[in-house]
Amino acid sequence: MPGEGRPERAGEALFEDLDFPSDDTSLLSDSSTPIARLQANITWRRPQEICQSPVLCPDNINLGHAKQGLLGDCWFLCACTVLLKNKHLLNKVLPPDQPLWGDSSCHSPTAFWVALLEKAYAKLHGSYEQLWAGQVSEALVDLTGGLAEHWSLGDLGSEEEQTLGRDSEQVRRRRLDLNLLYPVKDDCVLSCSMNSSPGGASELGQYHALTVMEWVDVKTVSGSDVRLLRIRNPWGRCCWGGGWIESGAGWSSVDPNCASDLQARVAEGEFWLDEAEFMSQFDDVTVGYPISEEGHLKSIYTGSLLTHSHQLPGRWIKGHSAGGSRNSSSYGTNPKFWLKVSERGDVLVSLLQHRKWRNTEKNAQMPLEDTENTKHQHYQATALHMWKVEKKRFNLSRMLNKPPCASTHCHAYEREVVLHGQLEPGYYLLIPSTFKPGVEGRFLIRVFSSSSISLSALKGPAPSLPLTTDVAWETSYFRGSWIEGKTAGGSRNFLSHWQNPCFPFTVSDDPAVTSGVNVRITLHQSRPDTDLHPIGFHIYKVLEGECAQAISRDEEPAASCVPHCYTQDVSLACTLPPGDYAILPSTYEADCSADFTLSLARQIRRKVVKSQERLGRAIQEVSHISVMQS
Repeated sequence: MPGEGRPERAGEALFEDLDFPSDDTSLLSDSSTPIARLQANITWRRPQEICQSPVLCPDNINLGHAKQGLLGDCWFLCACTVLLKNKHLLNKVLPPDQPLWGDSSCHSPTAFWVALLEKAYAKLHGSYEQLWAGQVSEALVDLTGGLAEHWSLGDLGSEEEQTLGRDSEQVRRRRLDLNLLYPVKDDCVLSCSMNSSPGGASELGQYHALTVMEWVDVKTVSGSDVRLLRIRNPWGRCCWGGGWIESGAGWSSVDPNCASDLQARVAEGEFWLDEAEFMSQFDDVTVGYPISEEGHLKSIYTGSLLTHSHQLPGRWIKGHSAGGSRNSSSYGTNPKFWLKVSERGDVLVSLLQHRKWRNTEKNAQMPLEDTENTKHQHYQATALHMWKVEKKRFNLSRMLNKPPCASTHCHAYEREVVLHGQLEPGYYLLIPSTFKPGVEGRFLIRVFSSSSISLSALKGPAPSLPLTTDVAWETSYFRGSWIEGKTAGGSRNFLSHWQNPCFPFTVSDDPAVTSGVNVRITLHQSRPDTDLHPIGFHIYKVLEGECAQAISRDEEPAASCVPHCYTQDVSLACTLPPGDYAILPSTYEADCSADFTLSLARQIRRKVVKSQERLGRAIQEVSHISVMQS
C-alpha cells in the first residue's frame, strides 16, 4: 500500500495522515471481502521506498494506465482512464503545480498517480475494503463532476416484463445503440461490464469492468462494413479468445495495411473485438458525458454543448416530504422544483442521492448499510418526473393525474438517475421521489442545458404523510447443508451450481402488499469466524412446484445477493411480483461443506395477523372456560 507521497525536504518531517493512518483501520472495514485474508501480508511503504525515482505521471500516456492489483476496484480504475485521455480533467484532480518527487520520466512501475488517487478515494469511503465492487458511473461522476448513464446490452426480457407498471421497482435500461453515440464517439467515455463468464472471456469471472478505448468502422475486402472496438482490461493482460485477437481469423477479412495499423494500436492488456461479440459478451455499458476544457458537458444524444447549469439540494423527510412513488396517495408531498426554460434547447436533469453515513469507532465516515435496498446496499430506488405547466398557479392534484412530459420511467437503485429531452420555452415542475413512502434521504438536483435556464425550489407547507400500517411480516426458517460432492454446487461460475439446496416459496398476489419491499432473506453459515466461506444466494422465478433441477441453465435470477462475502450472514430485501420462486444459497467455490440457516420473511396483510391473534385469544378463552367448568 502506498504511503503519503509528499517529497522530503531537508529538515522537514514527512507528512503522516492521522485521519487515515497506515494500519488495518484504513485497510479494512468489516473484513467481508477476500483482502481480509491478506491482512498479515500487507506492508505500507512510501513511493520512494518502492523505487529510486518515483514520479506522479509518466510522459508516455500508455505507461500511465492503471493496472489492477488484489483490490476488486476495477470500476474505479476504469474511471481513471478518462483522466489520462483528458489532461484538463487530470489537472483538476491532481493540480500540476503541487510539489513532486522530480522531473525525470520513467516506466509505469515508478508512476504513482493511480495508487495515490486510489488511496484518496479509499479515504473518502472509509477504507480500501469499501472500494471492493462498485459502479463505474459513480467513480466517473466523482472524478469529473459530470454525468454518466447505464445502457443495457442484454435481453430486455419478455413483452410482459417490458410492459410492467409505470413505477415498477424493476430496473429497466435502454439497449445500447452505438450509432446514437456517433456525434460524441471520440469524446465520450465508454466502459463495459459483465456479470458472468462469457465464452470469449472465461478468465474474467463475475462482475468485471473494462474500458472501451476506441471504436472504428472498417471496410472488409468484400466491401461490407464491420465495427471494431478496442477494449482494455484493468488487469493489464489480454484475456480474450475471440476472432480479432492478434492471430484471429477476423483480420484476414480486412485490408492488410488497415489490419497492421489497428493491431499496432494495441497496448498491454488490450484487445479488439467486433460489435457482434461486444453486444453478446458484455451485459452493460456505462457512458460518461464528454466535458470541454471550459467545464461544459456535451450531450451524448445530440452532441450539443450544455453551457448553462444549475443545482439545488433537497431532502425527503418522513412525515413531511417523503411521499413515495406515483402509486402512493402521498406522492404530491415530495419536494418540488421550478425549472424555467428561456428558449428551446437540450436539457438534462439529474437526481443524485447522497449515501447514508455512520461513524465508526475510528471516527471515520463509513456507508450505512440499508437492508431495504435490492441493487445497491447504500441507495434507495429513486425516480424523477417532470410536467410542463402553463402558469405557476395550478391545481397540483389535477396536474399529477396527467402523464409527465419526461421522466426516468421507473425507480432505480442507482446513485443518480437522468432524464433528457428537447424542451420548449416555459415552466416545468420537477418532482424527485423514492419508491417507498416515508424513506428519508438527501439529494441534489442538477440541470444542464444548451439554452438559458433557471432553477428554484417550490416553497410551501406539505400535508402530513399518511403512514402505511396495514401490513406485517411472516417469517419462516429453513436449515440446510452444503455437502462436498453432493449439494455444495458453488456459485454460478460452476456447472454444479444447480446442485445447491433449493428452497421454494410463494409471493402473495394480495394487492395490499405488492408496493415496496415484500421479501427479506438472510443466509447464515454455521462456521467459526476464523474459517468462513464466501456465501451468497440467487432467487429464481419458477413454475408452481418446480425447483432448481427444472430451472433453465440460461435463466437469469429475479434477484441476487452477491458478490459472495466472507461473513456469517448475508441479507437481501427486495420487491418480487406475485408468483412462485426458489432460493439457491451457495458458497463461491464448489465442494465447500457447511451447515446453514435461511430465514425468509414475507409481507402479509395486518388484517390477517389481527384475525389470527383474535382467533388465538378466542381459543385461549374457550380453553380457560372449559377448565373452569370441569
